[in-house]
Amino acid sequence: MANRRPSSLFFSSFFSPRGDTLLYLIAFLSIFSLLLHHLSISASADSHFEGFDADDEVEDDSFLSQSSLSDLPRRSPPPSTTLSISSDPESHHGPPDPSDDSSMPSDPDLSGKPSTTPSSFDYWDEDEFEGFPTELTPPEVAKDAAPTTPAGSVSAEPDDALKISEPVSLTKRIRSYIIEIVCVSFLILFTINYFTGKKENETLALAWAAKFATRDTIFEKNFSLLGVGDGDDSPLLLKEGQNVFKFYASGRRYCQGLLATIELKSRHDLIARLYNMIVPCKDEITFEVYMNEDAMDHVVFALAKKKAAKTMQKEVRDLQRFANVLASGPNGRKWVADELSVITESKEVAGDLITEAVLDQVFGEKSFEKFGKWFISMHFSDQHQSSHRKMLVFRFAIPDVNNMADMTRLVALVPYYIELIGRYKLSSQARSKTEAARTKVAQEVYKELQNARQEALQKKKAERRKMLEEAESKLNAEALRRKEAKERARQLKKAMPKIKMSRGA
Repeated sequence: MANRRPSSLFFSSFFSPRGDTLLYLIAFLSIFSLLLHHLSISASADSHFEGFDADDEVEDDSFLSQSSLSDLPRRSPPPSTTLSISSDPESHHGPPDPSDDSSMPSDPDLSGKPSTTPSSFDYWDEDEFEGFPTELTPPEVAKDAAPTTPAGSVSAEPDDALKISEPVSLTKRIRSYIIEIVCVSFLILFTINYFTGKKENETLALAWAAKFATRDTIFEKNFSLLGVGDGDDSPLLLKEGQNVFKFYASGRRYCQGLLATIELKSRHDLIARLYNMIVPCKDEITFEVYMNEDAMDHVVFALAKKKAAKTMQKEVRDLQRFANVLASGPNGRKWVADELSVITESKEVAGDLITEAVLDQVFGEKSFEKFGKWFISMHFSDQHQSSHRKMLVFRFAIPDVNNMADMTRLVALVPYYIELIGRYKLSSQARSKTEAARTKVAQEVYKELQNARQEALQKKKAERRKMLEEAESKLNAEALRRKEAKERARQLKKAMPKIKMSRGA
């Protein structure tokens, strides 16, 4: 037997967690420092604008607009009459005092300045103010009222500046970014979990391969070709997904080959990992052995835990048609543990396949308590509903890396049953029963196919009839009359007696 050893480079490429962990830590610290830098910049930006208020800008704009409007030229020159400017701020609410029309301002500053163009409020139409007293008393202003002079507005600026200059606390700013922080944290955790979960699955699959598929192991001793390639350095496992790995072996009598599918938990998916915390599941491996056509007799047999056995009998087609649950084993023989259930075509097959060696190693009461927690099911059948009909299927759970040796006895069942099924022959009585059952099932399958064909033909005829009726409904009256006349002529021709003519000699 040709032995193919996996290269040490293949294993060393998977066992380097330190570098990946350092990269994950650096990535996490970089993203966190960028977030703090963004918060510090936004917090210090407000301190550059302390003492400024939007009201000041509005006042400046109004002042500029008034000054620009007052500088515009008027359409007509102002009248020659002038009015004195009263010191009372409320003097514009009434008509001007006629006694002050000729008075000049006594302020030297005002007298020294050139006369400015009076605004539109300095001109009053006396006709509009008939009946009003010439002198109006200004309303009394409460002492405790807020001042309305420009000085009052200046005095209010420090209070506004103090209110604006108060720094916003860091906790409030963090609360305003709570959604972004949660999203970024989830993405960071998802990314870290993806790489760590991927590494865990690869480590577990490689641990299984190192235990059972390397030099001086079970599969290396029973198969001549291991792995998915042709060369000596070809990998043992084929990775089909982040949690699915394939192992292939061939080169043994009675079978064409063996395909092992390792289906692990979705550790790389954070949501699936959280779901598995609530609904636990196991890492599983499934062995499919493709037997030769002349190396397997009429055998339909399954062994599983009681709950799984009920499900298999309901869902697996060959177990439904050929097999039944065996209530008890042969008389006077030690049998499987109470937790297991046997589904078989005949009692003879069950007694021949469950040997004393198997009971002592795995399926007995004492041995199953120790090694049975990793056993799920095994199913042997020559009537599999797949491309290859004669198959042996084993399903086991995979322990963790440190306890991989616990499933050694279960893995040893695979080559043991390949040899046993390949050499097994039924008795003449059991063989006649199995052949009759297969003939009956073949007839039932043929009837089902015929019924399916008839249903398909009837369905096609119904569809064609429906299409013709729809086409007739769209025809006009003249076309319908021509069609009816043609149909009547055909019926008359069909009803006329047939006359045979013969020639006389």
